Amino acid sequence: MFTITVETTFSAAHALTIAGQRETLHGHDFRCTVSIEGDQLDQDGLVCDFHTAKNALEGIVGEFNNANLNELGPFNQPAGGVNPSAEHLAAYIFGEMRERLEVALEPHARIAAVTLTESPGCTTTYRP
Repeated sequence: MFTITVETTFSAAHALTIAGQRETLHGHDFRCTVSIEGDQLDQDGLVCDFHTAKNALEGIVGEFNNANLNELGPFNQPAGGVNPSAEHLAAYIFGEMRERLEVALEPHARIAAVTLTESPGCTTTYRP
């Protein structure tokens, strides 16, 4: 099995609702790592081109950078979005990476996991 990872960072704010109470809006410098794995390589000897994977990841998190997550896409709280937790964010990034890289990865590789660090010592990983 081969595994490659790409990583990027972005800054964003959110206000989670926990036990019915909404916390104060606050920011984080998130670090996002995506793992892509395959049991065989493509015709070029790659699991996936690093540039292709990194560009896809940066395209996804680019909309989050310096933004309030509560006001964006699936997390849009006024429109009934989900709580913008690190866990939900990691799952969202996973789905977007899978969709954007589907053609580049099939049939030999797949998105294996997305790990999101919200702050030092506070990390979540999403795997399907």
